[in-house]
Amino acid sequence: MIQPVRQTFNQAFSPERYRAFLDKINSDLPNQLDFRVAETPVFVPKVLTDKLLQACDDIIDVITREDFMVLTENAIPNGQRVPNEPYDGPDAHTQFLAVDFAVCKNEDGELTPQLIELQGFPSLYGFQPYLAALFRATYPIPDTLSHLFNVDTNADYLEKLRDMLVGDCNPEEVILLEIYPEKQKTRIDFVLTEKYTGVAPVCLTKIRKDGRALYYEKDGRQIRIKRIYNRLIFDDLQNFPVLKTDFHLTDDVDVDWVGHPNWFFRISKYTLPILKSPYVPASYYLSALNEYPADLENYVLKPLFSFAGSGVKLNITSADLDAIPVHQRDGYLLQRKVKYEPVIQSPDELVKCEIRMLFIWPKPDSKPTLLTNLSRLSRGEMIGVNFNKNKDWVGGTVCFFEK
Repeated sequence: MIQPVRQTFNQAFSPERYRAFLDKINSDLPNQLDFRVAETPVFVPKVLTDKLLQACDDIIDVITREDFMVLTENAIPNGQRVPNEPYDGPDAHTQFLAVDFAVCKNEDGELTPQLIELQGFPSLYGFQPYLAALFRATYPIPDTLSHLFNVDTNADYLEKLRDMLVGDCNPEEVILLEIYPEKQKTRIDFVLTEKYTGVAPVCLTKIRKDGRALYYEKDGRQIRIKRIYNRLIFDDLQNFPVLKTDFHLTDDVDVDWVGHPNWFFRISKYTLPILKSPYVPASYYLSALNEYPADLENYVLKPLFSFAGSGVKLNITSADLDAIPVHQRDGYLLQRKVKYEPVIQSPDELVKCEIRMLFIWPKPDSKPTLLTNLSRLSRGEMIGVNFNKNKDWVGGTVCFFEK
């Protein structure tokens, strides 16, 4: 999107250089990369950077409201509420915030962000600084552009991340919680998180519970778990209906959550109708509508409690909505469609992109702090693997911002 930078990058690009780039990842982290990394980063001009920052501020103004906990009490599905969530005080908030924007054009032809989704849950916080550094080492990227905010270097960034994850504990007393982490597509992020912070991934099945205390085994020792960096979501657990574990997410246990699992639901699609901003498309709880929008063809139907785009219906009619039973309508959201603008120049055509702004929110802080980002490129109707199979210049990447 910054033409001189894009032109220089594309001139330096070659399929052989890209293969060497991937080979370097596989050399550094053997057999860990299990998703497609795009051929290019995204170069974001200042005018769009400023709009993204304003959009984030608009959202943060809402999630820092005193009544936000009350507004989102019904966001947590039955049977999935995790105990010991702080309701007041300096830690009554998420520790992670990820905000996804489509890059679009407004009526004046200017680039503008439009909110797609947001989550009070971690993303690839370990992988993104590594990926940005590798792009810089491989291609000509101006020093005037940065993938970071509010810190100057990857070392500064990782220090802030480590401080929030580990706190005053010994790193081995902190775990990254997942189900079969060695099989997850994001396992490369787990490996880098352990390298950078000392916090190792531990499978839910490996945890032992004794009263309210949790333990895991390391080098023949039983280690008390004091803090959990949670990467486990209930959707994944539903893939293992007969899984037997000593510890369940909904158990009352003596641990410090980073961040508490309930925030996965509180800051989610459920939050969208509460947000008001030029950068947030109109959104409605289906159960709250007495009549449908007249231009229903311009809306998309999303299940509130689904993950990774599952169940999204792009083309809907009033008959589709009428067919949803009344008792299920509170589980759906109508959101005005967003038109992604192809803006990334690949060798053959323009490609769409989505930008995820990544924040941390240490417990004593009054609001979240933006640190870095990720981006995803797409040639398909939607962002996501299923819409971009067998295509190039698509997949996960990182943005470098002009500020």
